Amino acid sequence: METKHINYNFERSLERIDDIIDSTDNNYEEKGNNIPPRDNLTFTNGFYVDVSAIFVDIRDSFSLSEIHRRPTLAKIYRSFISEVVAIMNGNKTCNEINIIGDCVSGIFATKTKTDIDELFSTAARINSLIKTINCKLSKKNIQNIKVGIGIDYGRALMIKAGYKGSEINEIVWMGDVVNNASKLCDNANRWHSQKILISSTIYDNLNEHNKGLFNWNSRNQCYGTDAINSLMEEWWKENCRE
Repeated sequence: METKHINYNFERSLERIDDIIDSTDNNYEEKGNNIPPRDNLTFTNGFYVDVSAIFVDIRDSFSLSEIHRRPTLAKIYRSFISEVVAIMNGNKTCNEINIIGDCVSGIFATKTKTDIDELFSTAARINSLIKTINCKLSKKNIQNIKVGIGIDYGRALMIKAGYKGSEINEIVWMGDVVNNASKLCDNANRWHSQKILISSTIYDNLNEHNKGLFNWNSRNQCYGTDAINSLMEEWWKENCRE
């Protein structure tokens, strides 16, 4: 977002801090699994919502900068971010997508067990996407990438944060569900862990077929899989397997 310059005023800053700190805790409403419109948020309220969070992050991205120049790094990151966002956005329950560095995260309004299964399918598509990207990178003699994927379900606090009086603001999701999905992502595809790690809550709400694709990951106390999308895998077999 392009910012509009406004001179800093310390007195106004004190007023904003007091407005935030002195606001009543009663402004934070429970919404179950119904995510309210963004326009309902102010700088002093918030909503508790039951959601799923997914994080996708490139492993050891610092090593890429030691191998390739910045224009090549830009191609890697753009390919990764563009198509991970496309896959997440293709899920009808997707409510929010955030990009921080080489990490893409999403918030999903998974109201039913079917929605949880579809979110797992989204993760499997992302896993296959990485194989597709690596296939194309290899043909250009560009270093392949590895990613970790983490998913959890739970109660999150949805707030609006930023600079009141300007156009600089973002929706922020806080809570264990977000922190745990991020932690699972960080542990995925490391130390011999599977590429997709999910919480027990996510696992318990999958159908029996999808449960059968997971194994218990004792190191991280969660469930893991390297599941892929079968149609995307067919393309990889025809175009990439030597």
